[in-house]
Amino acid sequence: MSILSLSDVGREIGAVTILENVSVSVAAGEWIGLVGPNGAGKTTLLRMMIGRDEPDRGRVDRARGVNIEVLAQESSHDPRLLGAATLTDAVRSGAEEITRIANALHEAEATGSVATPEYAAARQRFDALEGYTIDDRVASALRGLGFPTSRHGESPSRLSGGEQTRVALARLVIADPDLLLLDEPTNHLDVEAIEWLEGALRARGGALVVASHDRSFLDAVVDRVWEVRNRTVTRFRGNYSAYAQQRESGELDAERDAERRTKEIARERELIQTYRSHRKYSKMHEHERRLAAIEPVVAPKRRATLAISAAGAGRGPAEPVRLVEAEVGYREPARRVIARAESIALRRGERVGIVGPNGAGKTTLLKSIAGILAPLSGEIQVAQGVIPAYLAQVRAAGLHGATVIEALRTAVPVEASVARGHLARFLFRGDEVDKEVTVLSGGERSRLELAILGLLPSNLLLLDEPTNHLDVDACESLERFLLDGERTVLLVSHDRRLLERICTQLWVVSEGAIVRFDGGWRAWRSAVAAGWTVANAGVLEAAKRAPAPRATGSAPSRPAAPAPAKGKKGPALSKEQARRRRAAVDADLERLGLRKSQLELSLLDPKVIASYTELARVTSELADVSAALTAAEEAWLALQGEVTA
Repeated sequence: MSILSLSDVGREIGAVTILENVSVSVAAGEWIGLVGPNGAGKTTLLRMMIGRDEPDRGRVDRARGVNIEVLAQESSHDPRLLGAATLTDAVRSGAEEITRIANALHEAEATGSVATPEYAAARQRFDALEGYTIDDRVASALRGLGFPTSRHGESPSRLSGGEQTRVALARLVIADPDLLLLDEPTNHLDVEAIEWLEGALRARGGALVVASHDRSFLDAVVDRVWEVRNRTVTRFRGNYSAYAQQRESGELDAERDAERRTKEIARERELIQTYRSHRKYSKMHEHERRLAAIEPVVAPKRRATLAISAAGAGRGPAEPVRLVEAEVGYREPARRVIARAESIALRRGERVGIVGPNGAGKTTLLKSIAGILAPLSGEIQVAQGVIPAYLAQVRAAGLHGATVIEALRTAVPVEASVARGHLARFLFRGDEVDKEVTVLSGGERSRLELAILGLLPSNLLLLDEPTNHLDVDACESLERFLLDGERTVLLVSHDRRLLERICTQLWVVSEGAIVRFDGGWRAWRSAVAAGWTVANAGVLEAAKRAPAPRATGSAPSRPAAPAPAKGKKGPALSKEQARRRRAAVDADLERLGLRKSQLELSLLDPKVIASYTELARVTSELADVSAALTAAEEAWLALQGEVTA
């Protein structure tokens, strides 16, 4: 059943036609991904679906009573979030029906109106909505999107724009509308948050339309793809990978058909000329009719791609970069260590991805290797003969020249004709090369940065979020560029598909430490699921290198305890201090575990079950106790790494 449809929709902005004759519909339970070049009209399509924009032609129909919610790129300005007292209140506001029913049940019990059919119906609906788990779900959504329990009482108005967008996303997960529209939801999310969001969206029963450049995310959450391109929408079955395969196959078929018809046209023209010269006019007219019946050949438009080719600078030294007991961080306004590496090296020809949570120090590490930040202690050794090229994540400065072509020629002195030809490969064609740098969009600026980087004679690429603002076509072209040649690559990225296809090694930055992981993205995520952490990475690596024990028939020895996380500062605990702290944590674990058991038994009490007010109190306290118990368990585990020998 269709819950939303667009019929012959057209949309213009100024003199530019964005969409034309678009007819699509969303069925209940469908999960749809929107893909296409930047500026093709994906956001415009979402805005018309929600009713924030009206079409210039055609109509948009929404099923009666359908609940539609949207995460727009301006969601950080939502007054429903900014006006809430705490993050918990902001997210809980998404559960409007649960809150309304809860208030009605509370009022009915306060006035003694519990024997009415209305009260029974409200209790039944509340149970169907799993209203008693709402506090748990709110806390889980906040934690999953990167807000620890200690921050749930903060005011949303004090958050950054990216953090407010994450709170808005948590609210939408709790709201669980019939149709959820998401515009680039993985922006501002680290890997763990993206994986949590994928699970939350897959667990929904409602329909989903999501515009995203994150190809791994689309693979995980959609089963249909709408490609927005050339003012229209083309529909494909399957996830992103299936769409990419179908699209490539369709382009090849179109090219073959165009080639066949070109040959057919040439043959008919030759026959017409032959029969004309022999004065066989009836045959000539017959082939003229055949020629007229052949559809004119229009060269099929293959997707524009970035043909990146870089000037060579030699292969460089065998070990371009080595970190030795290096601490990276900031000296101003006060000395602050972000992360520390004992000994880690980058070898020639390696393509290494730097991964870890937001704020762990990935960009700080890359800036330190690029020479922008000096290490606080230790050494960052850059070998002689290394010629680096650095692409920053925040690209507000660094382009010199009033126009696109001037910026390129200032960075790399080349002839104007060479510059124009090179820029055309980066989709700057015709008058676009004279476009002012100051008015470039994020995607255009990224393409210009990559065009300049492609001409620089470098043998070490330092890339910080290179796919930011790039559409999927440009991302795939970037992958091809990075796979070509022998240059060494060190890149920071949240693009899991890029990391998996490009990188064979990872540097993991987390918990104040920088450690090497020998393997690609999927291997690392599998290792994390099996218990790998930066704290025990050294122990596990040593275990892999150690010779297998000889069989003696004796019982196996107890495995060594995980090593403490590197880079964490603070005085080591004495045995007595550790004993007292562990005793306190053990007491908390016992007390909270007992209280949790008591509350779980209370949920079986008929008196509690019969009263909404009492049941709500017990479930709310149970959620708080469960969260406190989790925190106590984490504190107990942390103590294991602080105990001195």
